[in-house]
Amino acid sequence: MKVASLLLSAAGAASALTIAEINGNKFLSPFKDQAVTNVTGLVIAKGPSGIWIRSTTPDDDDATSEAVYVYGSSVGANLAVGDLITLGGKIQEYRSAANYIYLTELSSPSNVVVVSKGNEVVPLVIGLDTLAPPTEQYTSLDGGDIYAVPNAVANISTENPVLNPALYGLDFWESLSGELVTVKNPVAVTRPNQYGDTWVVGDWPTTGRNSHGGITMSDKDSNPEAIVIGSPLDGTKNPESKMGDQLAEITGVVTYAFGFYRILPLTAITIAKNATNDAPATSLVSRGDCRGITVGDYNVENLSPSSSHLPAIAAHIVDYMKTPDLIFIQEVQDNNGATNNGVVSSNITLSTLAAEIETRSGAVYDFVVIDPVDGKDGGQPGGNIRVAYLYRPDVIELWKPNLGGSLDANEVLPGPALKYNPGRIAPASTAWDASRKPLVAAWRAVKGPQNKIFFTVNVHFASKGGSSSLHGDLRPPVNGVVNPRIEQAEITGSFIAEILAADPNARIIAAGDFNEFAFVQPLKTFTATSGLIDLDEAVGIPVEERYTYVFDMNAQELDHMFVSPALAAKNGTAYEHIHVNSWELYDELVSDHDPSVARFNFGIFAVNTTFHPAESAPAIIHVVDASPFVWKAPPASADQVDKSKWMMVAPWLLTHDL
Repeated sequence: MKVASLLLSAAGAASALTIAEINGNKFLSPFKDQAVTNVTGLVIAKGPSGIWIRSTTPDDDDATSEAVYVYGSSVGANLAVGDLITLGGKIQEYRSAANYIYLTELSSPSNVVVVSKGNEVVPLVIGLDTLAPPTEQYTSLDGGDIYAVPNAVANISTENPVLNPALYGLDFWESLSGELVTVKNPVAVTRPNQYGDTWVVGDWPTTGRNSHGGITMSDKDSNPEAIVIGSPLDGTKNPESKMGDQLAEITGVVTYAFGFYRILPLTAITIAKNATNDAPATSLVSRGDCRGITVGDYNVENLSPSSSHLPAIAAHIVDYMKTPDLIFIQEVQDNNGATNNGVVSSNITLSTLAAEIETRSGAVYDFVVIDPVDGKDGGQPGGNIRVAYLYRPDVIELWKPNLGGSLDANEVLPGPALKYNPGRIAPASTAWDASRKPLVAAWRAVKGPQNKIFFTVNVHFASKGGSSSLHGDLRPPVNGVVNPRIEQAEITGSFIAEILAADPNARIIAAGDFNEFAFVQPLKTFTATSGLIDLDEAVGIPVEERYTYVFDMNAQELDHMFVSPALAAKNGTAYEHIHVNSWELYDELVSDHDPSVARFNFGIFAVNTTFHPAESAPAIIHVVDASPFVWKAPPASADQVDKSKWMMVAPWLLTHDL
């Protein structure tokens, strides 16, 4: 949809090619490496290394950009915005890295002639003077899924498909390459990187919009409608911002650099209204017994005893997570952090964290961990990161503890029970090379039936290191280390499936940093193999609110909790993500992940109750999901069946008021 504002009288100017013809209707120019003369264009913006010019004779093809970048450090020295010029040059395709998309430009400008000066320059309003950005698909080369496996099976630079800017996001931004545009009512969707690059959406249609103003990725929708605002052309610097901040109108030129399409604003963006960064604390509080046990999960980002963020991690656990009874923790470093001297124990790291929590809250925590083999679990060199549990010994305890070693492979025994409690899953498998081994444990509630145990699996799958840009040349983009994550999912899922095969009603929680999204192959494999259910799905968290991490334009969920059917269907199961980091400014970050908190009823449903009074035999309450519970001391008469007497004798039997 080309607009009349592009039209301008250009009497006396003639060109061998129009700018639209130079760009063509594909990603690469059909005239690459050819010289051109008498190109006519209106100077619409100036930068430190060139100028941008716009055609004065637009065509009717939405796929062809009417603007182009002219590269040359001195070409703009004697030119002003609003000058109508003719010039010659060489049509080139430039990229600064092999996996980036090429930028069409005119280089070696020559014979620059000013035809007229002072012409009006009107930016195109995105979504009003142009098409609206597509909201789901990136390119025709992705097969409908940018996280499909296998990935990196095609290259834009090789295939050079015809642009379809109404359907594909990268095609849309390519069709505006070089143009001066305006973003109305922009909102920051994540925090800037260290260079001030700020991802925004404007007042065009979006998908995945969460309640805080960000955009959350979902199955086959990774939000190509967002655009990054890069370095201002006047040398100013974009301010710190955060998810949900409302910004003033932005005007700048569309280009491609550092792996992404972007808008280079004429001047620094300004914040019109700040979003809150005060995330609400969890509403899920422990009951202190088997009817309401809280379980948290937190990637604490390279935590060692000397970490400056350790007190803040403790504060999050106390103030926002409300001291859960059990906490799955990832990225616990050894006692001297990144110092690479053979130390692998993390007892000081964990005891220091536990002491800080106790100081702040009075809650006492113990910990469960198996130290890795030095240098074998990946992460920061020397840090020896591993997964661990913090737990409140007044509420839960290990069931028949039997600590496994770094290289001891756990097994499911009849019962079901664990050979090692806690123990690691298949630590010798090559699937875990330079990656954390899952830690499985069995627990029971201190205040609850003695034989009702639950199992936990704490994971930190291989990172996405080596992934390529969503705006990159490789299609679908490289999802770094995806095949090892698939293998890790198969191994972990198979172990869990053994527990469920022995007891379909087993209570199992698998949680941690899976380094993957629920709709991508590794976690599809995990749920299919394990038989577990995504807790987000089980409790009905809206898709757009499922995030624990922000990266580039997307709010996304790398940290998950999966539960067995017995827990997914249990009355009282609840789950919340606590956005203490996703909503923060960069300088205020405590970790790069958000924590989550769940609450489970591990007790017994007291239904179908039958009282059998006897002078010498105990009374029996028949229950649904366990063997009958037997009173240790029989009541003297039937009137003790009333609720108040039950509450006194065995309070954990009551799930709700009867």
